[in-house]
Amino acid sequence: MKKASSKIMTALFIIVALLIVVSQSVVVIPTGYSGVKTTFGQIHERTVPNGINFKIPFIQSVEKVNNKQQDIEFDDKVWSETKARTAVYFENVTVTYRINPEKSAWVYANVSSYRENLVTENLVASAIKSTSKELTDIDVTNRSIIEPRAMENIQKALDEKYGENVVMVNKVVINNADFDESYNQAIASKQKATLEAEQQAIENQKAIDKALADAEVKKTQAEAEAEAERIRAQGQADANRTLQESLSKEVLEYEKLQKWDGALPKFVGDGNTGIMIGLDDVEAEETPATPVVPSETNN
Repeated sequence: MKKASSKIMTALFIIVALLIVVSQSVVVIPTGYSGVKTTFGQIHERTVPNGINFKIPFIQSVEKVNNKQQDIEFDDKVWSETKARTAVYFENVTVTYRINPEKSAWVYANVSSYRENLVTENLVASAIKSTSKELTDIDVTNRSIIEPRAMENIQKALDEKYGENVVMVNKVVINNADFDESYNQAIASKQKATLEAEQQAIENQKAIDKALADAEVKKTQAEAEAEAERIRAQGQADANRTLQESLSKEVLEYEKLQKWDGALPKFVGDGNTGIMIGLDDVEAEETPATPVVPSETNN
């Protein structure tokens, strides 16, 4: 019985040992990850792909590296300035990145504590500052403009630090970008002054337009009156011309006869000499005196 029990215990020990050896020989790399194999601490340059992989138990180990998209958030304010040297700050910045699976072994071997130090706050802040200095005061707070440019500069900084195609930046989100309070107050005052100036310009233009309209009305009225006067004058001239053309010598003589009352003129004369002769005197001279007949007297 003791021999049988001993054999059973030995068999169980062997089975457990085999299971342990097998478990230490097989490693499963899930989707979205890659493996970095080490032998006695020596890192292999070749990355272990996802799926089932084998290693030498108790001698080799495999570290999983996340190759999925990862977000790293920076809550601190990043102060910078614009192209016009206006103070501006950015906060709540999120960078989405991923590690190239083919470069997982290199990252694991060369970046200390790569999970925390691969994309650092200083690198991101420096890239954002460089971006803001390229933009105007209007564009620097426009997320559709600054975010893609910041992403380009962060990618450029990562490529310079680690080499190309090691870390890929997929997206940059800047949740808040604003100016210094004194600048905001100055902008508000400027906007108010601009609005007032624009309103005054509108009122001035209205006054000018009204004055031009009134002048145009007066001009139109004056032109209409002048035209009416011209038409009246033209009509009078045409009437006078027609009347003049219709007055012949015979017509004038006829008109004289129609208006003569039968009486002879009192005076006649020559318009050239200015001598006027009274017709009454001439008749008196020509008429013979009536002889005086002596009346019969009684002798």
